[in-house]
Parts: sequence; structure tokens; C-alpha cells
Amino acid sequence: MRVVGVAPGECHLREQPVLALLDRSGFVAMKTTILGGGAMGTACAILLADHAGQDVSIWAREEDNPQRIAETRVNERYLPGVPIPDSIGITSDIEQAIDGADFLLLAIPTKFVRATLTHLRPSLTGDRPVVSIVKGIENETFMRPSEIVKDVLGERPVVALSGPSHAEEIARRMPASVVAACTDITLAEQVQTMFSTDRFRVYTNNDPLGVELAGALKNVIGLAAGMCDGLKFGDNAKSALMTRGIVEITRFGVALGADPATFNGLAGIGDLITTCMSPHGRNRQVGEQLGKGQTLDEIMSHMAAIAEGVNTTRSVHDLAQQKNIEMPITDEIYSVLYEGKSPLEATETLMQRPPRAE
Repeated sequence: MRVVGVAPGECHLREQPVLALLDRSGFVAMKTTILGGGAMGTACAILLADHAGQDVSIWAREEDNPQRIAETRVNERYLPGVPIPDSIGITSDIEQAIDGADFLLLAIPTKFVRATLTHLRPSLTGDRPVVSIVKGIENETFMRPSEIVKDVLGERPVVALSGPSHAEEIARRMPASVVAACTDITLAEQVQTMFSTDRFRVYTNNDPLGVELAGALKNVIGLAAGMCDGLKFGDNAKSALMTRGIVEITRFGVALGADPATFNGLAGIGDLITTCMSPHGRNRQVGEQLGKGQTLDEIMSHMAAIAEGVNTTRSVHDLAQQKNIEMPITDEIYSVLYEGKSPLEATETLMQRPPRAE
């Protein structure tokens, strides 16, 4: 943390809790460390660096070649053509990355969160708040990203930042809106202030459970939407899929204790629309290739980034089976991904379900 504009003898903020540090005037500058050098982590770093006085660092794995990114100021693997401001530090040295950090931002695919945090745990001491932009559910444990953070690092505040926000557009400063969700609304409001710009609007939400579940499950429906595209089923089919998809997502979330209103907002229907419609959507892309006849192994072998919906489908399917939650779309996507069923056969199964009231 760095204090700006305070006269000698007046600087007493360092001992205050993090929640008291930031105000809208920018009087106090913060340091945020991004854990993960992928597309969205890089986009968030660029977004945060737009705030005067914000100190931002990216910790990236050696495999992601942080030294080259630091030299070229472009993340060619995940965000080609997007310049990274010189003010953003980029390193694989975790101690250097977190030195003086007030916040951690978690930007690691769900399947790697536990192993990565376990590896970094000796350095991630204290109770720094975590902002999670991870969208998935861990296989086997069924834990959400915020739960994995607390399970590995110990109890600490976590804010889920989610909504329709493709990295390719955020990094190019195209307008977007998301929600910052936390049961501690004061912390959610602080994250709202940290991230808000004239091109990025942040709302607050006190239902992190619903926000995290919405962010995970929309990727499953995104796979189905891509299959519609690959099979050239047209707009009617995709509209029906998205509508019934949000019903299914809401049913699952409410069964686990989430607020049904959350799924009608940016984290729910908003993110679902973007995931199902956008050419940037990795899950939609995977589904489209499946619809065209490629196998999952063939598709994944050519992808640099992770399509979270592939692993999330297994988690959601297994948990829904365990809790007896009706999830017909998820069941069919699971059958396509893991049981060899064709997308066309899955569609026919859905269309031939017994008639019922909406």
C-alpha cells in the first residue's frame, strides 16, 4: 500500500484494516496482485492499471513465459495484439509479485486452483482479501472457488467478481458490467470502487453462492449452445435452449441455497447470453466443434485456454444426481462429453421428453 498526499506525521493508515483503505477520491493507492497470467487475469490487470496510483502485478507460471510478456508487453498466447501498460509488473517470482499487496485476484482455471494455491501457500500468509474471477466447481469436492481458497489458505474474505465479461473486450476497454458479490457488503463496495471505470460498471451483490454457481453453470449451457451452432439448428433452438438453461441453472442454485433473483441479473442471464452468443466464448467454441463431429480430445488438443464447462459439467452432473435435482440439459451434455453420445442424439432426447407445463 502507498499513501498519496498525506503530510508527514499524518500517515496512520498502514495499521488500519484493508476495508478502510480506499476511498473514491483516490487518496489512498492500493496494490493488487493477479494470480494467473491468462486472458482474464491480464485483462483485469489492464483494467486496474487504468486507475491512477493503482499498483498492479501479475504472477504467472513459468510455462506462460512471464519474462517474454514483460519484455514484449503483450500476452501473445492469450491476448494477442493487446498492449500491456509498462506500469504492470509481470513475474514468476511470487514473493516479488505479492510484496506489499493489499488484495489478491484469483484468475486460475478451477481445475488448477487447489494445486496452485497449495504450491503458493507458504507465501500467501495473512488474511489479504481475495477477489475471485474463477468460474467453475471443483470435481470430487464440489467446492466453489471461494471455498477452495478458504480450504487451502485458511479463513479470509473472498469477493466473487462475475458477469458478462470476455477478456478480449475488457482488455480493449469496451463497455461491460459485472457484479461484485460478498456477504460483507462493505468489502463488495470496496471492490466495486477498485474496478469501476468509465468503461467498466460494477454492481454489488450479497449472494456470492448464487453468483459463483451462475458463473459455473452458464458454461455448461454454453457448450450446448455451441452444439446448436455446430448442428446449424438456428436461432429458435438456441433461444429455447438459453431460456430453459437459465431455468435449470436457477433450479440448481436455489436447491443449494442461492437467491433466485441472482440468476435474473448480470451473473446469471447476463453472463449466459454472452457465453452462448459470443464468438469469443471458449465453451461455445468447444460445443460448436462437437456439433460438427470432432471428438473432445481432438478439440482440447488444439486449445491454449481452458474451457471451464468441460470439467464443470462433470461436477454439476454428479452433484445434481446426488441431490436429486432435475437437470436434463446438463445430463445430455454430460452424455456427449463422457459417454460418447452424439450431439444430435442428445438433442433428440431433450426434444422427446414427456410433455409438461412451462
